[in-house]
Amino acid sequence: MKKKLVVLSGAGISAESGIKTFRDSDGLWEGHDVMEVASPEGWRKNQELVLDFYNKRRQQLKEVKPNRAHEILAELQDDFDVNIITQNVDDLHERAGSKNVLHLHGELLKVRSVHNEKYILDWTEDINIGDFDDNGNQLRPHIVWFGEAVPALEQAIPLVMQADYLIVIGTSLQVYPAAGLIDFAKPEAELFYIDLKPARISNLKNPLEIIAETASEGMRILKEKLLRK
Repeated sequence: MKKKLVVLSGAGISAESGIKTFRDSDGLWEGHDVMEVASPEGWRKNQELVLDFYNKRRQQLKEVKPNRAHEILAELQDDFDVNIITQNVDDLHERAGSKNVLHLHGELLKVRSVHNEKYILDWTEDINIGDFDDNGNQLRPHIVWFGEAVPALEQAIPLVMQADYLIVIGTSLQVYPAAGLIDFAKPEAELFYIDLKPARISNLKNPLEIIAETASEGMRILKEKLLRK
């Protein structure tokens, strides 16, 4: 029976593919105040700006490819029962071949109705004012904005609780509620943290092995380590 390997991934893994991390050091996201483009208030204030912002992100996604870190995680499915819980809204894990990917913060290639969060459609092109659901309600990006609930957490917690190995990669674990997931690891689970500039994670019940490398190099090192176990 394959051991269970769970991955918590963040912006750092996609950065190697050319996708900008969520916020630059100046607190802006692609030149915008985050609250203008990633909050219900920003949406109410200027729908066209928000749609244009995500339309550009969607077009950028078509120009990038999965990197070696994404590919190694997919390869580990041969030897482990792998589940990926990602804070990223891109589809690079899936394009690399990972089968079980849970998106905590939504997906760039999906839209949903403003009045029915369960009305979700696959969507690869621009969203425009006047793109409606079946009841004439505007469609919006299927993204969890600041101040909105994170429904996928209910699925994520049991996955973490079952993990034999838990890998944190490309995320500082500073954004809640996602950051709290690591606390659900069982006492005997082995934890690994891959980040070129690892943040300090305190109050952990489990020992944590830090690999201070890029996502791709860190996953290369860790794959060899895991396959020797």
